[in-house]
Amino acid sequence: MKKVLWTLNIGDYAPELVSMTYPLLERYAQKIGADFRVINERQFPEWPVVYEKLQIRELGKDNDWNIYIDSDALVHPDMFDVTEHLSKDTVLHNGYDLAGNRWKYDRFFRRDGRHIGSCNWFTIASDQCIDLWEPLNDLTMEEAIKNISLTQNEVNSGVMGPEHLIDDYTLSRNIAKYGLKFDTLHQLKERIGDKGDYLWHIYTVPIAEKAKQMREVLLRWGVLKIKATF
Repeated sequence: MKKVLWTLNIGDYAPELVSMTYPLLERYAQKIGADFRVINERQFPEWPVVYEKLQIRELGKDNDWNIYIDSDALVHPDMFDVTEHLSKDTVLHNGYDLAGNRWKYDRFFRRDGRHIGSCNWFTIASDQCIDLWEPLNDLTMEEAIKNISLTQNEVNSGVMGPEHLIDDYTLSRNIAKYGLKFDTLHQLKERIGDKGDYLWHIYTVPIAEKAKQMREVLLRWGVLKIKATF
């Protein structure tokens, strides 16, 4: 069973954050028998940097499972192996948004009718669902960005534009386009009766504030010092 845990780091992203997140990502990968890989080279240089997550379509095509977690997300050491509870015909996020709040609909969203808005900071999919990460082949970057609407909270944050959500948009569209079965970690935990607090991620604050909040979370979790080997 080949598993890879991916993250994205182009241009030495926020060392003060990854010094806290990468040791936990490595630890989780080791716990579940996955390789830990960092996407650190650009294959889509004309697109927003978050679009580089779609490299998984090719890089991960021979893996049984691909797990993607953002470089600014914390994973608790007690986190279980989600792939042991997930069918290979189903993709999973931590949660999801109402697609209509974020995207302009096209025939794929309308036909699918589930209104799933991808939250691609935590994503799991098997080789059967590798098309989840398929790059756009029928829209230009400009056309795709025009289909994205920020929430008011995101607008108020002042730290992002619609281009920052182009990976979420693309995965949402692929879920609809291919009719991929969909689940969330929230729903999975409820089904198995697990109330664990395993993940932490925010994206609408500046890096300095994010680092401060991360340290508070690690203190609450009791994770005081953990050394990276990456």
